Parts: sequence; structure tokens; C-alpha cells
Amino acid sequence: MQTDTTKTLSESFNNFYNNFIDQLPGIGLGLLIIILGLLLGAWIGNFAKRRISQQTKDPLMSRFLGKAIRITFFIIAVMLGLKAAGLGAIATGILTAAGASAVVLGFAFKDIGENFIAGIILAFNRPFNVNDTVEIGENFGKVKALEFRYTKLKTFDGKDVYIPNSDVLTTPVTNYTEDGFFRWTFIIGIAYEDNIDEAKRVVMEALKAEPNVIEDEEHENFVIEDELATSTVNLKVFFWVDTKDFRRMALITKGNVVRKVKEALEDNGFYMPADIQEIKLYGATKDSPFRFEQAPISPKIEKTK
Repeated sequence: MQTDTTKTLSESFNNFYNNFIDQLPGIGLGLLIIILGLLLGAWIGNFAKRRISQQTKDPLMSRFLGKAIRITFFIIAVMLGLKAAGLGAIATGILTAAGASAVVLGFAFKDIGENFIAGIILAFNRPFNVNDTVEIGENFGKVKALEFRYTKLKTFDGKDVYIPNSDVLTTPVTNYTEDGFFRWTFIIGIAYEDNIDEAKRVVMEALKAEPNVIEDEEHENFVIEDELATSTVNLKVFFWVDTKDFRRMALITKGNVVRKVKEALEDNGFYMPADIQEIKLYGATKDSPFRFEQAPISPKIEKTK
């Protein structure tokens, strides 16, 4: 009995060995196909990435599509390699299992599927490009990458934020640099006795003296009377800046404008008073000859966009 069992195991091993030797050329050919598929996919992906980038000037789309081409070639190469190695049944089983489990995986990885599809949509139709300054929900920064599942932002305080593509697709996106222009505002107060029209003229001259302030037919700078405050007539200044280097250069330009407007008004004899506080004097009492009462005045608040 033991001899028959040993003989059966020996025959099975010999059959397996002989079949393996017979299949070695096919296995080698399958491995060769997979390797060539990987190399070919990488080359075609990089070539497509360069050509798309040259044609569209769109690094996000070119990078996304290049990666998609490499993955597609890898899957095709694996399937062909299994066929060539005589393992077509395994390849068919993989495809069958993938199809059968698609529904289950679709429910289990619903968010991943949504982000993947959203990434494909964003690759062809999106409201931003690399290094654009955008605001997506509560996230504000520069776009650095578009991947299959997320969009990467670099905030101005150094944080790396990864936003799911489905959120990018369904959340309002504010692009500050798409056309390269942004309008700043600030408020400056002059005394009630000052000439308002003359003050507005001085402010406009100060805006024209700043080289980084933009003005053309479409982007007009102006000054309006904004409020009759407690101790000042508040003027609101509107001016345009270049946002290709948003926000550093835009903030520097705003600071220069605020300083030049202040200095210009002072040089032309305009007085910019602080808020007034009223002091009332009452008659003498037993404890003190005078009693002081200070009536607080709400401070002036400057609003900027």
C-alpha cells in the first residue's frame, strides 16, 4: 500500500516537472511580454505626457494622462503574458473575478471610485492649473498636483492639503490667478473740514505713481466716499494688482499703495484724525471737586476684500 502511494506521488511529481519544463518557453515569453509592456507603457506614457504638455500647455492633464497610459499598458501586458505562458485560464479567471466583484467593490470603495472618476473629469475640464492660487472650500493655496484620487494644494503657511477630487468637482472653486488680476480695497479717513474732491485727486495720483498698480480699459481704479464716521469722512480706495505672484507681490503692492496714499495726503495738507473721545466735566461732589466721565466711541474698522 505504501509502495503504491509512493509510486503515485513520484509519478505526479514527474508529470509536474515535465509539464513545467514544457511550459518554460511559454513562461519566459510571458515574462518577456510583461517586461516589454512595462517598458513600452512607460515610454509611450512619457512621450504622450511631453506631447500633450507641448500642445495644451497643461502639465496637470499631461501628467494625469501619461500615468493612465502606463497603467493601461501594464494591465494589457499582464493579460497577454499570462496567455503566452499558457495560463490563459488564470487571466480569464482574473477578468471574471474582477467583473463579478466590481459591484461589491463598487459599494465597498464608493468614495475611491467617485474620486477616480472625478479625477478623470478634472483632467479634461477643471477651473485651475499648476501654481494657480485657488480657494476650494476652506482651503486656500497654490495647486501643486492632480492625482487620480486627490488634488494637492500648498498653502501659504506651508501646509500640504490633499483634497478628494469629488470634493473639488462639487465645491465652488475660486481662482485668484486665472486671468492674473485682483482688486484690493482699503479705507482711509480725512477730516470733515478737508476738501473731498481734492483728497480723491491726491489718492488717484498716488495710485498712478505705484508701478505695480494696473489700470486699463477693463481694470479701472477709483475712490468713493464710503462713510461719515465719528471723526472722519472715510474714503474707500479700489485698485487692481497682478496676481501671478499671489499673494506675496499682491500684498507688497497693497502695502506700498497704503503708504504712498498716506504720505501723499499728508504732503498735501490733509489731516487724518484719530477717533475722538468725549470727556464730560460735572460739578463738585463731597468726594471730589470734579467727576470725569468718558464716553467711548466705536473704533473705525477698515474693511478689505
